[in-house]
Amino acid sequence: MSEVIRKFQQAGLVPVVVLDTPEQAVPLAKALLDGGIDVMEVTYRTDAAEQAISRIAREVPEMTVGAGTVLDAATAANALAAGAKFLVSPGLSLEEVAYCHARSAPLFPGIATASELQAAVCAGLTAVKFFPAQQLGGPAMIQALGAAFPKVRFMPTGGIGLENLESYLSLPNVFACGGSWVCPTRLIRSGEFQVITALCRNARKEVERILSNCA
Repeated sequence: MSEVIRKFQQAGLVPVVVLDTPEQAVPLAKALLDGGIDVMEVTYRTDAAEQAISRIAREVPEMTVGAGTVLDAATAANALAAGAKFLVSPGLSLEEVAYCHARSAPLFPGIATASELQAAVCAGLTAVKFFPAQQLGGPAMIQALGAAFPKVRFMPTGGIGLENLESYLSLPNVFACGGSWVCPTRLIRSGEFQVITALCRNARKEVERILSNCA
């Protein structure tokens, strides 16, 4: 878990990726790397996810690829077998947490309330996804939750872009932000990977500026 979080911190953001076909996986992973981002979350929102993760893990080993929208232990097992280095869920499933703990697999479940966060802490978690971040109150909500749970760190996802990235990343209990704005599905579908690389470079410049101001 600590190694994955270190990777997340260095990147500052974790691209949330939706792929229609496995053939899109390797070109996208290389585009993200060219843009300075070496982590990515391939969501299980399409049937292409498992093969896409497998191709990235095999053909682009310098990319730390994980699986998103992992809703249960069975999907977690498939993703790990495909080569996922971490798992992300939109919500909290204690069954899934137990499954991943037993296999030392890094899992970042989504929480939206203090009650869910307390359940996650009682299950042994110290790092979670906060989703959907903007709709739930954004940075102010993370600060409020952090006051009650000072040992927990957050990866906010949902409604985050360049315009509000600083308000999240500047919080001491935020280790990275998740988002799809650096790899929009429309650009993936049209094969505009150079544009995605440019978006990643711009995002990385902003991350570096924010983190240097916080140092």
